[in-house]
Amino acid sequence: MNAVLGLEDGTVIKGTGFGAEGIVSGELVFTTQYTGYEEALSDPSYKGQI
Repeated sequence: MNAVLGLEDGTVIKGTGFGAEGIVSGELVFTTQYTGYEEALSDPSYKGQI
């Protein structure tokens, strides 16, 4: 599944999506964790963040 990430400054990043198809908007966040990505995908405290 093709995916596109469009940033507010006009930057467009193309990649491969996973999970359910659809259009989503949210706050893009960065983490330096070496583990726990699976938990971040299902943790309700990350709601509204990408």
